[in-house]
Amino acid sequence: MKNKILVLALFMSIAYGISWACTSAIISGEATQSGRPLLWKHRDTGVEDNFVARIEPKNPGERFTYVALYNAGDSTYRDAWMGMNEAGFAIMNTASYNLAPDTTDYKDREGIVMALALSRCRTLADFENLLDTLPKPMGVQANFGLIDATGDGAYYETDDFNYVKYSLKDAKDGVIVRTNYSHNRNTDGGYGYIREENARQLIAPYLAGDSITPATFTEGISRSFYHSLIGRDFANGADRWVVDQDFIPRRSSTASIVFEGVLPGEGPSLTMMWTMIGYPPCSHVVPVMIDNVPAELLPNESWHSPLCDSVVERKHQVFSIKRGSGKYYIDMDLLRTIMPQQEAISRSNYAEGYKMRENRAKSLKK
Repeated sequence: MKNKILVLALFMSIAYGISWACTSAIISGEATQSGRPLLWKHRDTGVEDNFVARIEPKNPGERFTYVALYNAGDSTYRDAWMGMNEAGFAIMNTASYNLAPDTTDYKDREGIVMALALSRCRTLADFENLLDTLPKPMGVQANFGLIDATGDGAYYETDDFNYVKYSLKDAKDGVIVRTNYSHNRNTDGGYGYIREENARQLIAPYLAGDSITPATFTEGISRSFYHSLIGRDFANGADRWVVDQDFIPRRSSTASIVFEGVLPGEGPSLTMMWTMIGYPPCSHVVPVMIDNVPAELLPNESWHSPLCDSVVERKHQVFSIKRGSGKYYIDMDLLRTIMPQQEAISRSNYAEGYKMRENRAKSLKK
């Protein structure tokens, strides 16, 4: 039976490999260790390199400076794939495959909408106004996730003409998870049901102990090869070669980023963007603030992040089989060596990032 499941998994990975499989969550400050809300996205896409950039207002209607993740090569900064602005507003999205289809001639505009939101929005209400006033059809098919500096958060399941809001205030246990389907439509459509359950089960122990932190996602969930349907964590087993199917980290994974909001009364400039760029199991966290983007994340002359390039090299070692269907197999023995090394760097960088925020908070009080 076990072998039949693994064969089926391989078939599904080949059949549906074109669907980008993001996993995400919003966590209320009431459910986190620090009391700050969290917005997390584990990103999957066909462009394996990306970079982070800081963008200042330059066009009519733009109000805020923001920091965002871009696909490598995007020298125009047209599509922001997740980010935060100086008002403490943060946004990301997951593609949804059970909403009404995009119009034929006007689609794939999620990155454009998020760039607009980052430049214009302070609150969730501002984002709702943006969706209400954008020309229709909007060319989107997505679950947009947001938090703002008031501690509020929500998902907006959005198609060309309409959206349905799922508020964090109404969420059971203060957690909302979304993958690649929308809950307001036929929930037999779309993708990501197993990944959504993976995330829920992996979050649950931290939720029970009020111990959710950004590292819960970057060092735990984005490095986890737990499969909720099979009931097994393949990273903890003895298998060398494992089929890449229905784990949260996938061959198409290109970043895992957690936006950590602020406490009541804190300035929005204390919002953190904990950035794990490239294939997350082979990467480590780098702390980002609105006015502090480390050079290793910024685009070089080739419009690549230097850190992302090094992560992609490690990823290619992990997915080393090039012929036939070999690209769907993970060398778990190698990954078990790489992940602890990268996690150690993350832990050090988390400590530095928390110190950076603490120093910023002290300077704001002077």
